[in-house]
Amino acid sequence: MKNYVKIITTLIVVFVSAVSFSQAQAEENKTLSSKEKGIIPIAAFTANGNLPKLEAAFIKGLDAGLTVNEIKEILVHSYAYAGFPRALNGINTFSAVLDKRKEQGIKDTIGKEATAVPADFDQNAYGHKVRNGLVGRDISKRTSGYPVFTPIIDKFLVEHLFADVFYRDVLSHQERELVTIGILAAMPGTEPQLKAHLGVSMNVGLSKSQLDDYVAVLRQEVGTDTADRAAKALSEKLGVSSPVEQAKPIQVTRDNASSEGSADYFTGKVRIDTRFRAEAPARVYGANVIFEPGSRTAWHSHICGANPDRHRRDRVGATLG
Repeated sequence: MKNYVKIITTLIVVFVSAVSFSQAQAEENKTLSSKEKGIIPIAAFTANGNLPKLEAAFIKGLDAGLTVNEIKEILVHSYAYAGFPRALNGINTFSAVLDKRKEQGIKDTIGKEATAVPADFDQNAYGHKVRNGLVGRDISKRTSGYPVFTPIIDKFLVEHLFADVFYRDVLSHQERELVTIGILAAMPGTEPQLKAHLGVSMNVGLSKSQLDDYVAVLRQEVGTDTADRAAKALSEKLGVSSPVEQAKPIQVTRDNASSEGSADYFTGKVRIDTRFRAEAPARVYGANVIFEPGSRTAWHSHICGANPDRHRRDRVGATLG
C-alpha cells in the first residue's frame, strides 16, 4: 500500500511540475497584442516631437483597438517622462485626429474613465508602495543619490507620478511601462533610465519575447537609431551581447587580385575576383566570377551545419557568395 502511495505521489509531483513548466514556457513566449504594439510608436513620436508620424500612429492605434481614453492616458503619462510641451503637442494633435475621424463618420470607442481618488487618499504611502512594487524592493528610505541631494523631486515622484498618475486605472502597469520605454528609447541620453525601466517592465510581467516585440515595433515603425538604442539597453539588462554589437563590419577588398576557380566548383577556365569578406567568425564574402567560353559551374555542395545545398548554374557570369 505504501508503495502505491509513493507512486501516486510521485506521479502527482511530476504532473504538477510539467504543468508549471508548460505555463512558465507559455508565459515566456507571450507576444504583444496589436493594441499593445500600438502604444509604442505613440509614446515614441510624442517624445521625439514628430507630429506627422504621431498623427499616423494615433490612427493606427485606434484601429488596433486602443480607446480614446487609453490614448489620452498615454499622453498624460508621457508628460512625466517627455515633459509638458511634448505631451501638450501630442494632446492637441490627437484632438485634431479625432475631429477628422468624426467628420468622416468614424465612431471611436471612448473607453473607461479613471476611478475617482478617495477623499482619504494617502499619496505618500500609495506612491511608495507602487514604486517599491515596480522596482521589486523597498527604496523608500535611501541615504544617497538624488532623493538626498534634492528631496523635493523625490516627493514629486512619489506623491504625484507614482500616486496621482499611477492610481489612474485606465492603463495597467504593464501598459504604462510600454509607454515609458517607448518614450525613453526615443530620447537619446536617457539610456540609464531606459535600462532601469526595462527591468521594471520585466518586474511587472512583460516577458523577453514581448520586449523583443517592443524592439521590433520600434525598428519597423519609429526608426533604426531608436530601435538600436532599445536593443542595446535590453541586451545589457539581460547580460547578453547586443545584436548591434555582434554585427561585424565587412572589409571591402578594392585591389585587382584574382584567383583561378577551383576544379571542385567549376569546369573550364574561371577567374574569381574577391570584392568583400567579413571578419571571422562570419563566413560572408562576395566575388565577381568571370567564365571563359565553354566554362561552367560544376556540381558541388555548400555545407553549413547539417544543411547541404546542392545546385548547378549553367550560365556565363555569376556571383559566388
